Amino acid sequence: LAGPHALLQAGFVPLRATEPFPFTAVPFWLTPLSATLLHGGLLHIAFNLLMLIYCGRQVEQALGPGRTLLVYIVGAYGAALGQYLVDPMSPAPMIGSSGAVSALVAAYAMLFARGDVRAVGPLSGQVVRALWLAAAWIGLQWLVSAATGGAASPIATAAHVGGFLVGLALVRPLLAWRYRNA
Repeated sequence: LAGPHALLQAGFVPLRATEPFPFTAVPFWLTPLSATLLHGGLLHIAFNLLMLIYCGRQVEQALGPGRTLLVYIVGAYGAALGQYLVDPMSPAPMIGSSGAVSALVAAYAMLFARGDVRAVGPLSGQVVRALWLAAAWIGLQWLVSAATGGAASPIATAAHVGGFLVGLALVRPLLAWRYRNA
């Protein structure tokens, strides 16, 4: 939970990438991380914590704590990149850990999916699974955005997608890295 001043000081503001801003407490390059510490209300933080605890602890069992933290951190930057790509001139601060948590949700989905997925042409079953998960997540985010007001919505759906795509991309290499000498 944070006030309007903190949101501008420590939230990720896409416009800060190209336009000078008055003094801010957090350097621009750190705002994807500091934004994960700010939330817009109790429901926002509660849902992020619920998903972090449920998915994060399972991912941590598979990847280990350091690699799980790496997914979270890179997911925060992927979320900021996703939000930036959608609206680079936005002066609105992006806050919350939803994008970083989305990276953990993607890792969880890749690690613990139960059904076998067949290869399609040159694409392995794992790539096909990742593509289906990405399509489903993007579709879900699009529906949430449409249901909550579209472009006028305060929900950073592009950040959720960016974080999710990072989680999909990182989970298998990090799992292989953990067990490379096993």
